[in-house]
Amino acid sequence: MELTGIHHVSALTANAPRNYDFYTNTMGLRLVKKTVNQDDTSSYHLFYGDEIGNPGTELTFFDLPHAGQTRPGVSSISAISLRVPDREALQYWKERLEEHGVEHDTIQSRAGRDTLAFRDFEGQRLILVPDDDNQIIDSTPWEESPVPSKYGIRGLGPVTLTVSNAEMTTRVLTEVLGFRLVNQYPSPHSSQPDILVYATGAGGTGAEVHVEERTDLPHERLGRGGVHHVAFRVPNVTEYNEWLRRIETAGFRTSGPVDRFYFRSIYFREPNGILFELATDGPGFATDEDPEHLGEKLALPPFLEPHRASIEAKLRPLDTKASD
Repeated sequence: MELTGIHHVSALTANAPRNYDFYTNTMGLRLVKKTVNQDDTSSYHLFYGDEIGNPGTELTFFDLPHAGQTRPGVSSISAISLRVPDREALQYWKERLEEHGVEHDTIQSRAGRDTLAFRDFEGQRLILVPDDDNQIIDSTPWEESPVPSKYGIRGLGPVTLTVSNAEMTTRVLTEVLGFRLVNQYPSPHSSQPDILVYATGAGGTGAEVHVEERTDLPHERLGRGGVHHVAFRVPNVTEYNEWLRRIETAGFRTSGPVDRFYFRSIYFREPNGILFELATDGPGFATDEDPEHLGEKLALPPFLEPHRASIEAKLRPLDTKASD
């Protein structure tokens, strides 16, 4: 039984229309599912991904219009990586980000790979990483993307966890979830320990977690521009049930089984307080929509469908670009 990689990452935005514009028009991702936060149906849950929203390509956002700005710190998912084809694509993206006025860093090495870090309009911290050593080939380029397919984003890369005590997090990764230590690299902060690289499944960029220990930061205050949780891939329902037993046997309080309709989930917090999710690869986003029309209309799981009128009345349109 093995987790096969990163399934999705869910972040927070306070401006869904502008978020939609940025991630589709600037970043070239497809909105594969426009739905609502199942725990708070007054707000959107937007899923961006490849042509059909394959597991491992999904960057998602909860829309919280009145959320304050994230204050970075420990007990956080401090960076999301996005996979691009190669180093040539990094140069393309550097120029594209400049053309669109997106704040970015210089190309620099992380874990032996060239990378390009940038921030979206709310300060969300993202890193572009070449896909050279990815072992998970579950990505279908979106044909209508404004970004040429030879440079397009292929899916999610490593996530960075910033914690005050790395040992507590790494024990969960290795002893409970089955990750293995595969690399380490110097922290950009000279007084801090090396950043540790853990991999699952076949490894590579689509299946890594980077653990950064920081003893000089307060706890993060999560808001817009921050990350809510990371989900790891479970290939089928049989293993999903086994994972639930394993996590609970290890002494963690979990959400219990949660049916999100598009996949099944288990949630729990590791000792530093970061929310982990395990999510099945299926059934997928084409369950209730034609693949050619994914994300065009508000999709609701069957148990929310009777409340469609009242839910839609609370949501603002996404097709009108928001002002600054």
